[in-house]
Amino acid sequence: MSYRLSILDKSPIGETETAAIALARTLQLAQLAEAWGYHRFWIAEHHNTPQLASPSPELVIAWILGQTQRIRVGSGGVMLQHYSPYKVAENFNLLASLAPGRVDLGVGKAPGGLPLSTQALQQGLHQSEKGSFAEQLSQLDAWLALTGTETGHAVFPTPIPPSPPQRFVLGASVPSAQLAAESDWNFIFAAHLNGDPALLRDVLTYWQASSVRPTIVAVQVIVANNPETAAQLAENVQIWGVELEDGQRVTVASEEQALAFAAQAGSVPRKIARRAQALLHGTAEDVVAKLNSLHAQYGIDEFIIDTPLAEGHARLTSLHLLAQAHSAVEVV
Repeated sequence: MSYRLSILDKSPIGETETAAIALARTLQLAQLAEAWGYHRFWIAEHHNTPQLASPSPELVIAWILGQTQRIRVGSGGVMLQHYSPYKVAENFNLLASLAPGRVDLGVGKAPGGLPLSTQALQQGLHQSEKGSFAEQLSQLDAWLALTGTETGHAVFPTPIPPSPPQRFVLGASVPSAQLAAESDWNFIFAAHLNGDPALLRDVLTYWQASSVRPTIVAVQVIVANNPETAAQLAENVQIWGVELEDGQRVTVASEEQALAFAAQAGSVPRKIARRAQALLHGTAEDVVAKLNSLHAQYGIDEFIIDTPLAEGHARLTSLHLLAQAHSAVEVV
């Protein structure tokens, strides 16, 4: 079975821990991931979330790039609605200049936090001037395409790197896959947020018919030395979907967050529901068998692994066991 494994990290803060401890573990995990054979190491963006120390992926990416050698490092992803596409291009051109050939730029349209943090991030900005997510992505793509030699341009997102960052759209819908295909960007299906099998089938079928780029899927995974421990760890993981009357749809980690999102948005919730768990858990051999099955069924080229465990030792163990089992299958 030939497919790559990569990691999405959110720098979770365990009980009694500080953000400094969580971030030090993120660096340790990135260095271990490089040694274990993972292909990419991505940092998520979450705002005003006391349990996560990852509001600014760009800063952590730079820190990790300077203390690793080969692994690709990137954002999973930058929440583009909050920022100037020009500034995002500058940031990632700078990162790609620091570590040519190793930088990934993943962008998404989720808010990355509750409405009050979105308001704080966008204070003073004219949202009407920013346009839709598709328009912002088009602007970002145009900035990243510049080589610094074009005539008639007065502004460039300097420094222009020798090798531009690889570009990814994160999403969980056919329209998101369509936008990525039309923009000629890579696409990541976010099954770790919405693992509905019918949706997975529909999105990947569309993607593979519309783009020659790889099929990449993000999944939640918990591996332990025995299935009972893995099941116990997985029991507390929740994913909730929120749909408001004003049309907003978001994914959160608890019913409490779902209700808080609706209250802060000032919109009546049309639907709040816990989503069926799509988390893959068990021993390393169990999980690799499930990944092998998904790979065979859908032609998946790469899995981005999200391990939703705050406890550091359990998270490191989970990812190490998975890498060992995957490597053993690849050798065979």
